[in-house]
Amino acid sequence: MKRHIQTETEWEMEKAIEIIDFVRGELYLDLPYMGIALGGLESAPKEELQTFATDGTYLFFQSGQVLRLFKQNTLFLERAYLHSILHCIFSHLWIGGERNRILWGTACDIAVEYTIDRMDKPSVKRALSWIRMQTYEQIEKELSGISAATIYYWLEEAGEEKRRSLMQEFYTDDHRFWPKEERTSARTSDAARQKWNKIAKQSQMEQKRHGLDKSAGQEILAAQLAAGKSQRSYKEFLQKFSVLREELRQDPDEFDLNYYMYGLQTYGNMPLLEPLETRESKKIQEFVIVVDTSYSTSGQLIHNFLTETFAILKAADSFFKESRVRIIQCDDQVRMDEEVRSEREIETLMSRFTVVGGGGTDFRPAFSYVNRLLEDGQLKNLSGLLYFTDGKGTYPAKRPDYRTAFVFLED
Repeated sequence: MKRHIQTETEWEMEKAIEIIDFVRGELYLDLPYMGIALGGLESAPKEELQTFATDGTYLFFQSGQVLRLFKQNTLFLERAYLHSILHCIFSHLWIGGERNRILWGTACDIAVEYTIDRMDKPSVKRALSWIRMQTYEQIEKELSGISAATIYYWLEEAGEEKRRSLMQEFYTDDHRFWPKEERTSARTSDAARQKWNKIAKQSQMEQKRHGLDKSAGQEILAAQLAAGKSQRSYKEFLQKFSVLREELRQDPDEFDLNYYMYGLQTYGNMPLLEPLETRESKKIQEFVIVVDTSYSTSGQLIHNFLTETFAILKAADSFFKESRVRIIQCDDQVRMDEEVRSEREIETLMSRFTVVGGGGTDFRPAFSYVNRLLEDGQLKNLSGLLYFTDGKGTYPAKRPDYRTAFVFLED
């Protein structure tokens, strides 16, 4: 029997996996409520990397780099491992939408590092640099809630030099394997996201069971978990306005490609089984978004809300080819009504969007206006109406015949 001689590469890989297991154990001693999350990624070598990376399923690493860091800076290794895990728990890989990927990555890194730096735990505690102290002080002062989304909008207002400095300071792991909107492995990505949604909920419950230790910065982690839950809940909420109908598109699940190709090869232009020309899809068909533009509502908040809503809808492939979405601005009267029919029109609208209004708040004119559109036949298949407001206004006396929801957001 021929004996296998272990190569240097195989030895390094084996030792690197042992080190990662050790790091996971050290973190578990400090953060027992994150036990499920810490084991949520499968280790996989990628020799072209210089640091950790993840796609939500695997934790990729470079064996030699893991060995060197273990000897020189174990603290960084433990922080980097937790950093990638928190990206998954907070759903950063999947909620970027149409945002600038580099800027979104920096915002996510700041949110994660802020969370870790507020933990008073031996496995991750380190002295803060001047840039970090200044950044944390600024975002705590200027943002009413700290999450990747709010930091992203904050970074958009910062200068290019400052953004570059923050990107260098907070860079920890590689984001190259984060799912892209045009990805071909959508099902794998969705499965990973669902898994981490479940892990996030379990971590939340475990944290409550262990008790919240505010001195250890766990309240920051709890807030971030809550923000992630809110994002997921909002996505699920928007999907309630979808309708099920057939659309012209190939359904790869409804035929066996092997038989199909065999028929073409054997009989020429005669496949054994034709692919279906239609498939059932649940998407937005006709939808109305009303934004409260009264004096008590922030213009930036409105813009952020629309950006977040459209990012979720586009990321979820929520539009039929002939979908129509109306964006109505209203204070105590309807000020503006614009319609978009495609993702490109959404981008055009958001690039020039300006808030019109500033008067008192009365929700009734918007509903009267939509009712007239229905009566005139301008709206024929209305899925529902979403009204974004601070809630301070006059409501209609009667519930509309179509689905309606008021969304109250503080941040």
